[in-house]
Amino acid sequence: MRNIFALTATLEGYNMNVLHAENGQEGIKLLQTTDGIEAVLMDIMMPEMDGYEAISAIRQMDRFKHLPIIALTAKAMKADRDHCLQVGASDYISKPLDIDQLLSLLRVWLSRQDEGNE
Repeated sequence: MRNIFALTATLEGYNMNVLHAENGQEGIKLLQTTDGIEAVLMDIMMPEMDGYEAISAIRQMDRFKHLPIIALTAKAMKADRDHCLQVGASDYISKPLDIDQLLSLLRVWLSRQDEGNE
């Protein structure tokens, strides 16, 4: 909870509107019921439905096939990164998060999404 609060406060400081879900199932429901979500930060280690399962489920929905999903994980091994990308993550960042690196990834993926909508 503290990590969610800290990340939310930081991103809101950059004028981002942040929504959060406690697990993958809640996240999917939030995506399906909320218009205008431009990117997802997906924690891999969640209860009930982990991030791998949630990313895979999101990618099976046509309207979210190109939604930027950045996987967040405490593991920094190449196999973990590869697994995130295999299930459909757009990118990957390990914890503890480097906020400058995260902001850079968000800029890249959001600009790509904007280019695709032109």
